[in-house]
Amino acid sequence: MDTVRAGDISVDVTSRLNALKVSEPPRRAPGVMVPDVKTLIERLKVEAKVL
Repeated sequence: MDTVRAGDISVDVTSRLNALKVSEPPRRAPGVMVPDVKTLIERLKVEAKVL
């Protein structure tokens, strides 16, 4: 396998992206503790609708 530099094959590798703004994501709401697995599954089915 040969190694070829980008400049040798006329490929432009300069960055074209500019960072407009960097900020922290919004704070997440605290989680909820459930007493057991049965309650967890029920909440995931009813409230979150992921199961």
